[in-house]
Amino acid sequence: MVRLLTALSVLLCLASSAQADAVSFRHEVMAVFSKAGCNSGGCHGNAHGRGSLKLSLRGEVPDIDLKALSKSKSSRLLLPESPEDSLLLRKPTLQLTHEGGKRFDVGSLEYVTLQKWIADGLPKDGPDAPKLVELHTDPEEHVLIGSDKSVGLKVTARFSDESERDVSRWAVYEPSNLIVDIREDGQVTATQPGETTITVRYLHLQKPVRLAYIQARPNFKWSGPAPANRIDEAVFAKLRRLRMNPSARLEDAAFIRRATRDLTGLLPTSEQAQTFLADTETDKRDRLVDRLLKRPEFADFWALKWSDLLRNEEKALDKKGVKLFHAWIRDAFATNKPLDQFARELVSGIGSSYENPPSNYYRALRNPTIRAEATAQLFLGTRLQCARCHRHPYEKWSQDDYYQFAAVFDGIGYEIVDNKRKDGLDKNKFVGEQLIQVGLERKLKDPRSSKAPPTAFLPLPGMTEHEGDDLPALGKWLTAKDNPLFAKVQVNRIWFQLFGKGIVDPVDDFRSTNPPINPALLNALEKELVTSGFDIRHLIRFIMNSETYQASAIPNTTNANDTRNFSHALVQRHSAETLLDSIHQVLGTEAEFTGVDHPMRASQLPGVETVHRNRKPKRDEHFLKVFGRPVRLLNSDLERSNATSLAQVFEMTSGRTVQALLAEPENQLGKLLNDQKSDTELINILYWSALTRAPQPIEQDAMLAHFKAVGDPRQALEDLSWALLNSKEFMLRH
Repeated sequence: MVRLLTALSVLLCLASSAQADAVSFRHEVMAVFSKAGCNSGGCHGNAHGRGSLKLSLRGEVPDIDLKALSKSKSSRLLLPESPEDSLLLRKPTLQLTHEGGKRFDVGSLEYVTLQKWIADGLPKDGPDAPKLVELHTDPEEHVLIGSDKSVGLKVTARFSDESERDVSRWAVYEPSNLIVDIREDGQVTATQPGETTITVRYLHLQKPVRLAYIQARPNFKWSGPAPANRIDEAVFAKLRRLRMNPSARLEDAAFIRRATRDLTGLLPTSEQAQTFLADTETDKRDRLVDRLLKRPEFADFWALKWSDLLRNEEKALDKKGVKLFHAWIRDAFATNKPLDQFARELVSGIGSSYENPPSNYYRALRNPTIRAEATAQLFLGTRLQCARCHRHPYEKWSQDDYYQFAAVFDGIGYEIVDNKRKDGLDKNKFVGEQLIQVGLERKLKDPRSSKAPPTAFLPLPGMTEHEGDDLPALGKWLTAKDNPLFAKVQVNRIWFQLFGKGIVDPVDDFRSTNPPINPALLNALEKELVTSGFDIRHLIRFIMNSETYQASAIPNTTNANDTRNFSHALVQRHSAETLLDSIHQVLGTEAEFTGVDHPMRASQLPGVETVHRNRKPKRDEHFLKVFGRPVRLLNSDLERSNATSLAQVFEMTSGRTVQALLAEPENQLGKLLNDQKSDTELINILYWSALTRAPQPIEQDAMLAHFKAVGDPRQALEDLSWALLNSKEFMLRH
């Protein structure tokens, strides 16, 4: 009884409606459902509900929930004449069997809130009742150190009548990982060192809170280098707060290897590496980056990345369309076309898929909703898919936002000039020219009303009104200087390609509940890109000239467990194309691909054939598939897999690609033998070719002994090459 009275008194203190003893359905009953998880997707909030009760997902439509509950007056779910006997109270307190388990106790604040609302006859909020408009958290960011392991989160809701309420007890707290425990009132306690983002949710609004817990390190002393630019200033400022030192600067041999592979997908040649090492000028790294950015291989390699993103594959685009689209993308990087212009030309591209290659963007996206989802994810880092069926559970997007934005892409159609596909039953394959047209009949319907939705761009904060709703207007809106997302998404994508991890991670998920790892860093890069006129080479140069990019992958005692803050380089496997091209480069062989009429590196391939019909994939094609080359059916950086697998181990150690290339008579090994090199010279050449360094004395002694034991120089060279190609130093980015 004491507990019941205490809870009731707290409830009455919290009430802010016109009648002090009234329970607000919108602000308190709905908060109970969210706090207890009743309206989650795994419970009554899923598409079909659970048992006899169906609620909207995460309480996105309170009016529908109230209507559903009101209809239950005649059932045992809600009994105003005897509230304590209502199933809505007896089941979640386990007075009766409940599939969802115990959600709250008898006498708890949740219990008392629901009990009073039921006893009052299920009242609804009046038309003038204030609405929730804003949510604040205090703190928004916090670092816990040493024995200071706990912090209380205060959550304040502001309503349309300017009133405010402390809703810490009613908010839902969802940490991004399990390094903290959170009490129902928002008290957070760290259980292990690390960083987490806590999504604080009250009704339909959400706010992220960033927390870190670090060890005390009383003897910590900053030992980082002087910042080279604003990148280092932002990164080092956070590392200081976290009491971490960045790793030492990368040695010259490792730097030329990393930079060359990152920008061209190739290894530096022995001559290039040794010339670089012999250079004593202090600006040699800057000059190296400038040379790499001007090489044709740079355009090849970065066109590969964007061909992945733009779904440049043969089934939808056909072989000719793929080549033309790829050539257009490559030319954009070869000529350093500004990224905003590149985006505008893509989203406004119509006409012949052969004569105007950017129109192939829409050739691969065959309906308005897919076009809207792809465009939002590519250029705004916004994943709209959830809002197709309900309000986005982790973002602000509503179904209205989704269908109004999709309507912008309605009225696009295709005149199939010729379709020469061999399989007439495959309706998704096209072989022949298509004309992408606009202004056709709009067929999109909002499934809730069965009516055509009005057109509207997404309501991004801080943007001014933009005229028009056609594709050119869309391009201007996407790339406008006041668009808060476009530039950030592009710099994050470039950072991801150079570091293996985005400042926002995942790289194309810029929701409010997934904040950047380092906001100051993201803002500095955004400013650099915009002020440069969206110059991608300028931004890459800016990044690679930083001490952050040039940090070693070898951790120190303070940053050994860090995988988020760019205190050291992340060791990762190279991409499928980089590995294959590097193998051919070391062995002096040429790749073989179906339908290619001249020698071509893997990173130069225009498209992908998603299905190999009536033939077995060639060995190099098989290699690319095993090592995670995407089939280009998604507009996402994450379709490509750099994960390791047992199949990759077998492919490198005994697979047909490596074995055949090693044994090829006219490869680089055969040429070296014909030059009558000594064993020591052969070993030195192979090490420089594969690892960009000379062998260490212990390695050279072991190899010389192996050459002598084998007796056959060719076999010994193949053994050494096999060992180098399978080494972590060759396969991984350091």
